[in-house]
Amino acid sequence: MTQIFNQTKLKKLRKILRNKATSSENVLWQKLRKRQVGGLRFRRQVSIGKYTVDFYCPEINLVIEVDGNTHFISHQIEEKDLLRQKTIENLGIKFLRFTSTDVYNNMNNVLNEIYLECNSPPPDPPFVRGRKRSNKSPS
Repeated sequence: MTQIFNQTKLKKLRKILRNKATSSENVLWQKLRKRQVGGLRFRRQVSIGKYTVDFYCPEINLVIEVDGNTHFISHQIEEKDLLRQKTIENLGIKFLRFTSTDVYNNMNNVLNEIYLECNSPPPDPPFVRGRKRSNKSPS
């Protein structure tokens, strides 16, 4: 089976991205680290398939992306981000996206939205079909 998370070939890229994180990523990381939100562990710069995401919580399959100004330069970049997001969501992973401006100016709202998502029930994986059989015998 192919490894989906943190493929070895992307290790150097993940390290570079951690060391060159944007200031808005660093600000949000200070709020997410050490289980400060919902008691959940977040990791930063995690690769999922061929993509690397800003933050990932494996306990609830949640990705958080912080979009800086470069994400809004052209429609081509926006389309690329949307394709990336849909590909990750098709793996049954929830996706939250915030702007750098939101992180700087509305941190309480950002954290509240993350907290609400952390406490929502997990989505059904898209690849599950039918119902799970019960081990109980009929009465």
